[in-house]
Amino acid sequence: MKFMAMCSSGLGSSFMVEMNIQTALNKVGATGVEVSHADLGSASATDADVFFVGRDLENSVSGFDDVVILDSIIDQDELDRKVKATCERLGIPMNNES
Repeated sequence: MKFMAMCSSGLGSSFMVEMNIQTALNKVGATGVEVSHADLGSASATDADVFFVGRDLENSVSGFDDVVILDSIIDQDELDRKVKATCERLGIPMNNES
């Protein structure tokens, strides 16, 4: 399973969200998930199973199947909830369901 954080330039904010997704995955003990980041222009719908983007890019990701919209890309609590919900929805094993 692969999660990808995307932003408009693929630099700072998507890298930060990538690291925060990894933190959220570690909190719930999720296994078997690879996390990466990219800019919207170079990412393709086949690059990942789930894409995480800020609300500002919501209208730009219509060609992607599974998109998680973040109201705030800096809110770790929101990301923790959404990563956990995504893992539950996709049946990703979790060892530490906190």
